[in-house]
Amino acid sequence: MDKTYIIGICGGSGSGKTTIVRQIEEIVPDFVFVPQDMYYKSAAYVNNQNITGFNFDHPDAFDTDLLYEQLSALKKGVAVDMPQYDFVHHCRSDQTIHIKPQKVIIYEGIMIYSDKRVRDLVDLKLFVDTPADVRFIRRMKRDIEERGRTVDSVVKQYMEVVRPGHIEFIEPTKTFADLIIPEGGYNQMALQVLTSFIRTTLK
Repeated sequence: MDKTYIIGICGGSGSGKTTIVRQIEEIVPDFVFVPQDMYYKSAAYVNNQNITGFNFDHPDAFDTDLLYEQLSALKKGVAVDMPQYDFVHHCRSDQTIHIKPQKVIIYEGIMIYSDKRVRDLVDLKLFVDTPADVRFIRRMKRDIEERGRTVDSVVKQYMEVVRPGHIEFIEPTKTFADLIIPEGGYNQMALQVLTSFIRTTLK
């Protein structure tokens, strides 16, 4: 198989990373999608009352060794069984998804540039730069509607770990980006540049 390209899409929680992936999918459907979220470590003891008992906004929250192993395999043209994460019960599911390699891999997450081993696998590094208030509103809406969270637990987690984690671990990785995309999926010009790159790569 020809060279495989990994495109990283990084940014804070609620920044619009997934929106960019979906818009790319409408134009260039032939890629592998690897969300960093699937590689969270299990924390089944966490609930609305003790939501900060496990810090999901720290690099140590991820199984980075497995992530590096599987991204490396995909880049070499080898299929992997990607883990699935249950965000309601905060644990890794028994189910996996068999992923076959493609010429383009979209790797998306909040801390995808934190580990140098993984960062060095990424050929094009993007950073989605969205204001904190917008990110917080999107995160609250998602966590309540999709993950069964309460308003109090979302606010508590945001103030105690999400905001500090963003400042310490996510914002500094912007310096690794080849392209910074303000306002996420609403920046049509940046999306045109990105999809043009992907089309050229596929050719």
